[in-house]
Amino acid sequence: MLRIRPRLALALVAVLPGSVFAQKRGLAIEDYYRMKNVGSPSISPDGRWVAFDVTTRVEATNGSESEVWVVPTDASAAARRVSPSGANSTGPSWRDDGRLRFASGGVALVVDPAAPDRVDTVTADAAGRGGRGAAGGRGGGRGGRGGGGDIAQTSPDGQWVAAVRAVPFPKRPVETLNDFEKRHEEKFKGAQFDWMRFHPDGGPFPLPNPTDPEVNPPQEIFVTSAGSGADRQLTKLGLRPTGMQWSKDGTTILFTADSMYRNELSYGRTEIWTVTVADGQLHRLTANTDFGCNGARYSPDGRWILATRGMADDAIIAKKINHGGATDLVLLPAAGGREINLTADWDYLPTAPYWSDDSRYIYFTGGVGGTTHLFRAPAAGGPVEQITKGERRLGGFSYDRTHSKMAYTVGLMETPTEIYVANIDGTGEKQLTRISDEFLRDVELSKVERLQFKSLDGTPVEGWLVFPQGYRADRGPYPLIVASHGGPHSADGYGFNFKNQYLGANGYFVLFVNFRSSTGYGEKFLWGTWGAWGTKDGQDVMAGVDLVQAKYPIDKRRTGAMGHSYGGFMTNWLITHYADRFAAAIPGAGIANWTSDYGNSDIPITKEKEFWGGPWDPRALEAMIRQSPLMAANKVKAATLFIIGEVDQRVPYSETQQMYVAIKKTGTPAKVIQYAGMPHGISGNWNSVHRMLNERRWMDMYLKPNGKPSANHQ
Repeated sequence: MLRIRPRLALALVAVLPGSVFAQKRGLAIEDYYRMKNVGSPSISPDGRWVAFDVTTRVEATNGSESEVWVVPTDASAAARRVSPSGANSTGPSWRDDGRLRFASGGVALVVDPAAPDRVDTVTADAAGRGGRGAAGGRGGGRGGRGGGGDIAQTSPDGQWVAAVRAVPFPKRPVETLNDFEKRHEEKFKGAQFDWMRFHPDGGPFPLPNPTDPEVNPPQEIFVTSAGSGADRQLTKLGLRPTGMQWSKDGTTILFTADSMYRNELSYGRTEIWTVTVADGQLHRLTANTDFGCNGARYSPDGRWILATRGMADDAIIAKKINHGGATDLVLLPAAGGREINLTADWDYLPTAPYWSDDSRYIYFTGGVGGTTHLFRAPAAGGPVEQITKGERRLGGFSYDRTHSKMAYTVGLMETPTEIYVANIDGTGEKQLTRISDEFLRDVELSKVERLQFKSLDGTPVEGWLVFPQGYRADRGPYPLIVASHGGPHSADGYGFNFKNQYLGANGYFVLFVNFRSSTGYGEKFLWGTWGAWGTKDGQDVMAGVDLVQAKYPIDKRRTGAMGHSYGGFMTNWLITHYADRFAAAIPGAGIANWTSDYGNSDIPITKEKEFWGGPWDPRALEAMIRQSPLMAANKVKAATLFIIGEVDQRVPYSETQQMYVAIKKTGTPAKVIQYAGMPHGISGNWNSVHRMLNERRWMDMYLKPNGKPSANHQ
């Protein structure tokens, strides 16, 4: 038997860092700046290469630096950087000559991926030629929600160029003031407004009136002859056309427009229109005013128009229905005729649709549970087919010229995102990048387990549990943190979450649940909290808490809750309605009082829809009061740290203030951290790190013996 002396063993550990002898460390807060983030894959037209961004956060600047990398799709070589060292480089796109173009240090550069050591500066003449962007290469220009954009569009025969232009609106007469009145107008310091949408979250105060034709003038479609340069106005709708696209024969232009955009009492309804180039004849293709359609795109053969259709918010509010409307992909015959619903029997939310080159299929992405995958539906009708598989989230799809190969990102729980390639039918999948391998050689991330359980009323629910790093059952009991997602109509799922892993590295179990109202579980589940936000979704969360506390060595006296936006509301709800179950809480931008939030928030629509109206409506008022955590704030036992942005208009500071004062009145420990200049989404590296450090310290103080932080925080 081979015997290894102690000194030799130590030497082996030193020279074999990738071996079983190497000692990995837990994730540290400083790793926030060390990790590399991969994204924006763009496959070359010939399908041989994938370009992508590698981004690293920079503490010194509070920003990030980005590099452009390429990798061959046959995985014959490792990915490599092609952008200049030390220069911030972004926006890789493929030119028609097969070279890669990107911006770097304020100039445009091009590189041949087969000879990446030579990088050339793009001349002014060549700068605009070609270009296939990372937002899908092939797919991004074919039927995404944004359509073809509003840039100039050349007709298929090259004879005409269509563009959207603003049409000047006659200015109102200016009131005549005498000298005394003028002096006092000039001395006035403040704001004046008489329109409703005056302060959107993250916007200026007051926001210029978006319905005012002087501020937001109407736009029309003009066509210019490529030969003579003469132009003429095609449309006279007084609207704002978007997403123009020429028909295959060049006789018609397809576009969308919101006919309600000047009505400040309306939440809008986008309609599909066409206009003929010869005589300017307008046709509105969508007649049902209960629905709006977005992203209208012709099929490659010109026979069909694809759009994403959803029930208009105005219709939901007016009818006071008990659910939201379905989102579906629909086809309209270009020559006129009956609309076809392609996803009527598919109980999820289709996104980013696009056509196959032969017009036989529509490809799109969709979330099912905690996953996101690629699907397709036959244009002739038939069941939806799932293309990609697995417990993971896929995104950033990009396609080659022949639509036979695709590149995409893959999100998993226990590793950062990487880029993969596959055939269009999902076969032949290969992982192309391993950007995080070097980082993961030194860092041990926490295990994440998928949970499936039933709520109080028997509804199936999905969740995930992050384990404490280095978990051992005989070392418990451990503290638990319940982390709730925002929305509420969004979902947690497969993807690397730094904060959850950081908490796991500091000795916590972290539970996150896709409660009722989450996407990815069908419409009944999606609208299961209508008129009662907090009730069934709160039961779903607590069913998950009961499960993990029964199954794992968790100290029931040391449970905390946290979340942002709707997750902040859920945290407020849990500590008021399940007060005995929580010792600490961190609500971020959480609603406390639905009646005050109605008028203070920049989105009264959420209450008008899902609470059936404003607080003057008896039914709505009863629901708002019943579902407001403030009404049970006297029951809170959890030490509560409130996180809020100074200029948050989505969930204004007044919501935090009400809950904070109420909890302080009970004698329960409470604290507020307000981030200067921040709207609803608190951003910036410095703020993110500061927030995570203070959240962990708060949880350590109230969930760990003697309030002693874990050694992993350094």
